[in-house]
Amino acid sequence: MKAKPVVSKVLDILEKEYPDARVTLNFKDSLQLLMATILAAQCTDERVNQVTKDLFHKYRDAADFAKADLKSIEQEIRPTGFYHNKSKNMIRCCQMIIQKFKGQVPRTLEELTSLPGVGRKTANIILGNAYNQQAVAVDTHVKRVTHRLGWAQAEDPDKIEFELMNVIPQNRWTLACHQLVFHGRKICIARKPKCNDCPVAALCPKVGVIPKRMRRKNVSEAA
Repeated sequence: MKAKPVVSKVLDILEKEYPDARVTLNFKDSLQLLMATILAAQCTDERVNQVTKDLFHKYRDAADFAKADLKSIEQEIRPTGFYHNKSKNMIRCCQMIIQKFKGQVPRTLEELTSLPGVGRKTANIILGNAYNQQAVAVDTHVKRVTHRLGWAQAEDPDKIEFELMNVIPQNRWTLACHQLVFHGRKICIARKPKCNDCPVAALCPKVGVIPKRMRRKNVSEAA
């Protein structure tokens, strides 16, 4: 496991590289972010944003979703994939928000994960981006990048979350995840990562393919 000073140095570099790192789902409030995050499972944020543009005009609050026709929502969210389960979870989730939380998306991890279809990753996205709490949300990009950086070893995202909480400074949890996602999309991709273009190559244990000349340059820039 990497020491915190090294992790902070990597994050300093990524902060300069991705100054606009943020959640890329479009939303105006916590409910919209919750619904969009449910839709984003196994789907790109870009496609979700295309779907929610009309969806959020039709369904404006938890009550609208709670009383929605299942077949109608299925067709409206069909482009996001897995629409049978997603539509059921969206309706049931909003029904519980109405019944148990007075129509408001809850603000704690325990309450959020009690909602149908909401796991720790989704809950942490809500906490970190709708409620400005520090939270570690582990998606496929965060998992891949932190494995390569040596910050986490577990395969289970929930376990990775706790590993990262131990090495990433708490005041950087939410933003760090966005930076790691942006880096995973642009450079540290799943197949044939662009190591030669990586700004943190010198601090990565998987860096064997980088020429020594480039390593020295990256080290000096990272210092």
